[in-house]
Amino acid sequence: MEHGIHHAPPEPTLPPKDLPMVEIRKLSTVFELPDQRVVVHKDLDLAVKRGEVLSIVGGSGTGKTVLLRQILGLETPSAGEIRVLGEPVERLSGRGAASRVGMLFQHGALFSAFTVLENIAFPLRELKTLPADLIRKAAMVKLRMVGLKPGDADKMPSELSGGMVKRAALARALVMDPPLLLLDEPTAGLDPDSSDAFVSLLRSLHRDLELTVIMVTHDLDTLFELSTRIAVLADQRVIVAAAPKDVIAYTHPFIHDFFLGERGQRAMELLREYPFAV
Repeated sequence: MEHGIHHAPPEPTLPPKDLPMVEIRKLSTVFELPDQRVVVHKDLDLAVKRGEVLSIVGGSGTGKTVLLRQILGLETPSAGEIRVLGEPVERLSGRGAASRVGMLFQHGALFSAFTVLENIAFPLRELKTLPADLIRKAAMVKLRMVGLKPGDADKMPSELSGGMVKRAALARALVMDPPLLLLDEPTAGLDPDSSDAFVSLLRSLHRDLELTVIMVTHDLDTLFELSTRIAVLADQRVIVAAAPKDVIAYTHPFIHDFFLGERGQRAMELLREYPFAV
């Protein structure tokens, strides 16, 4: 780095508006175990439009989180193609990845030896191109953006409630202003009030930051409150990807059990409260 010159995180290049933010073609995922060959995905296709909140649902073992990790570039599928922001996912590797895709892991995945602010600042510090004072200021902006207080900055993860852990992890995922955000069970482990508050935060950030969001969740309230489309993983592929009301109308045993059981009937009441979801 030249003396006195600090390079900002790379500005993400977005694909043209009529092209998907994420495009998956003919993806296959196979795990070769000592005593068996497990096919998780086979010829899976999926496209995610700019600005939408696409939720992925499916039964146990359908590879929902695996698919998120593949979109992030943390795992490599056995076959097929994934393009993120118009480029092959392989190009996400390296220090610039966090400027294009933010990831909120299910349990936050905060570093236990770092303070809240150090956790949020970690992606910026890893660039090794920005001064410490600028990194701290940027991390404080994101800390406030997710509803944490300045006094929370120097706390350790062990001192945080479950909701605060989620918020700190979300701030870290957003610290480099990525246009694409991946969420793995964002409200898992939260009590109803904390869950409602976190969903409201996600809705506001999606709108204000013009984010594209891909979310894995089994929580029906979260699903109906946030989703513009739902993609259902079953039979090793995406069997339907559509607006919630159209997914519910799709005939398949998993969809019937998941959406039309007692829990599903209660959550579907939200469709009347949040008409954008239908």
